[in-house]
Order: sequence, then structure tokens, then C-alpha cells
Amino acid sequence: MSETETAPAVASTATGRRRIPTRYLVLSLIFIITAINYADRSSLSITGSSISAELGFSTVQLGYIFSAFSWAYVLGQLPGGVLLDRFGARRIYALSLALWTVVTAAISLVGLITTPVLVAVTIVFALRLLLGLFESPAFPANARVATTWFPTAERGRATAVFNSAQYFATALFAPVMGWITHEFGWRWVFVMLGVLGLTLAVVWSRWMDSPRHHRRVTPAELDTMTTGGALVDLDEARTRAEQRAPLDRRTIAKIFSTRPLWGVYISQYAVNALTYFFITWFPVYLVEGRGLSLLEVGFVAALPALCGFAGGLAGGFVSDALLRRGASLTAARKIPSVTGMALATSIALCSLTDSSALIVAIMTLAFFGKGLGALGWAITTDIAPPQATSFVGSTMNAFGNAAGIVTPIVIGYTVQATGSFDTALWFVAAHGVLALIGFAVMGKIKRIEFDTREKTA
Repeated sequence: MSETETAPAVASTATGRRRIPTRYLVLSLIFIITAINYADRSSLSITGSSISAELGFSTVQLGYIFSAFSWAYVLGQLPGGVLLDRFGARRIYALSLALWTVVTAAISLVGLITTPVLVAVTIVFALRLLLGLFESPAFPANARVATTWFPTAERGRATAVFNSAQYFATALFAPVMGWITHEFGWRWVFVMLGVLGLTLAVVWSRWMDSPRHHRRVTPAELDTMTTGGALVDLDEARTRAEQRAPLDRRTIAKIFSTRPLWGVYISQYAVNALTYFFITWFPVYLVEGRGLSLLEVGFVAALPALCGFAGGLAGGFVSDALLRRGASLTAARKIPSVTGMALATSIALCSLTDSSALIVAIMTLAFFGKGLGALGWAITTDIAPPQATSFVGSTMNAFGNAAGIVTPIVIGYTVQATGSFDTALWFVAAHGVLALIGFAVMGKIKRIEFDTREKTA
């Protein structure tokens, strides 16, 4: 019986209106937190030109600073996944959010006292390393929450919603950060992000709980989740202890020898290469390559982001719609993924025109495709074994975010060597093809089994 069939259980006694399922409010909260997460990590892409001008950073130094986040983010994935499997998403997410917010706010203090350029570079690099380390549990925690709260038939939409927050963050915060930088200076961007992050850390800690103990979850909604395949007890202390996979050589070998996971690793790396171009070098490209002002960049960057947001939502909704109409899980996940990443390769066409309007139009199409094809988290929740959901999610995220190390540095050296962004754009576009290879390697999508007690998807 679904919650829509039990009106008294789902209607507000005070107003008689339909009650919003709690899982949708949970999803809204992680969407907002993820938007702040991406605003924090992309803040340097908007403020980078101003910081470089004030503190004297070179193009290559800026490229290394852009990549610093991902060095620590990748290294922190596996420890973050182990902590999530051991202590659950509620506590680890709250701590992670508070710590990454403090580090973001600290960037506003760099250079207040006159320091040599190399010292300033080192400080910002170190702060970005810490930001990456403290943000590392965020997306595996999102995936864990989606696995816990959402039935299989809704999980594509759920993961698409929180994953699309990266585009929403750019669409909302790029103009705001550009305006703040233009009017008040780059330091106030990091102050604003600090206030927002700490507020959300308090909200998460006070309101969030597991499905069985959340004061707002009705019996009908809990039944809908459990019968639909949601692992509602995943974050219960007893369940975590019973289902914790021993990270011995056999278990690790099983994880790293599974073909579908390697397909996810490859495709996620490729998807993230486009993401990191967008949140690091794209605004710089518009300023230095296209001659736009910083204020213009904030608004122009929002256009592809909005289409990426639309594509991200479309990918999840189309995937779940295919499932409801009888398509296999493999077809439902791969059809939007392959279509989207094929569209993403169009970014290379930007190197063939001098029209800023046409370039923005091409970027808009490319990032719509990138959003449409970004179903890596949905696929991971479909195939990860219950005993190690966060470990597997963190492993995938580590491979994917290695692109955040490689992409900014390669583009920095390429631009310095060639004096333009043309070659860099072809480099980024090639990752659309790499994603298609990953989908081919993936094969059939189904739940990984560690032993005979596990259920297939």
C-alpha cells in the first residue's frame, strides 16, 4: 500500500492538504548542501582573476591551485567511505560540512598581511587541499542517503537531483559571486560562503535522522520505501556493524575486479573532466580568451549551468521513466548516459568560431548533454553491495575526481604553451568519447554480490 492510498496517514490534520513525503524534504536538503558544496569548490573560478591580480599568481600557479582541491579530495575518498560505513551519514556529513566551511572562509584572510607570492600560493594551495579533504565524504554521503531513503524506481531521479545541484550552484552563485567580487572585493565571497555553510551544518545536525526514527516519517511512507528497495536500516548502528564488509584483500580484490565498476570509474572520470573545466577554467576562458568583464562572466556562466541543471534532472527522470515502462536497468541507465555524453563532445566546436554568442550556445548544448549523461551515482547505487555502499561510492568518486587533478593542470600548461584555449577545448571534448568507452566496458548493470545472502538488483 502506498502513501497516496492512505489519505489520513499522509494528509495534514490541520489543513487537509497532502503531506509532502519526508524523503523529498531530505532530498531538498542534500540538494541545497550540495549546491553550497559546489559553490565552495568553484569559488576560485570566479574570484581567480581578481586574486591573481592582487596576489600576483601566474597562470601555471593558478592551475596548480585549481587542482589542489582534487588531490586531497581523491585521497580522502576511501577513508571518507570507511567512516560513512562505520558511523553513518548523519554524523560524518555534519562534521564534514562544518570543517569545509571553516576552510572556505579562511581563504578570505590570505594576503591581508603582505606576503611573498610563493607564500601566498602555498597558503591558498594548502587551504584548497584541506577543502578537498573535508569535502570528500559529501557525495558518497549523498549516495548513501539516496540508497537509504529512496526506492529503486525513484533513485535515478534522486541521484539526478542532488548531482544537478552542481549546475544550480553555478547558475545561482556565479552571478552573485561575480557581483560581490566586482562591488566589494573577492574576500567577501568567502565570507558569504562561510555563513551559509555553518547555517546548513546546524540545520542538518538538528533535523536529520534515519527513516525509522525520523519524527516526520509516516508508517505508509516507510512501507513505500522498504517494499520499493530502499535500505532504510543502512544507517542503524546494528545494521552498520552486521553489514560492514571486512576490507581484506579478498573484498578489495572483488571490488576492483568487477567489470561494471571499471566502466563506472572510466565514465565518471570523463564526466568530471568536463565538470572541472567548467568550475575552474571556464570563467577564466571567458575573461582572458573572450575578453568579457568579470561581471559579464558571472551571468554568462549561468546560461550553460542552467542547461546542465535541466539536463541533469532530465537524465534521472528519463531513466526512471524507462524503468517504469519495462526497460531493463541497464537500458534505463545507459540510454540517457550515452546520448548525453555524445552531445558533450560538441564543446570542441568552440575552437572553430570567434563568435562569443555561438560559443555560449555550444557550451550550453555541451553542458546539457553532460548533465543528461551524468548518471554515475545512480548506477553506483544500483550495483554497490549493501555491505560497502559508501566504500564503493568513495572508490568511484576517487577515480572520477582524479580528473580534477589532471584537467586544470593540463589546461594551464596547454594555455601557457599555445597562448590560446583551442587545444584545451579539444582535450576536454575528448573526454566525451572516453565516457562512451566506459559505458561499453560497464556491460550489464546489476547488484554486486559478495556472498549468497545478497540480493540482485
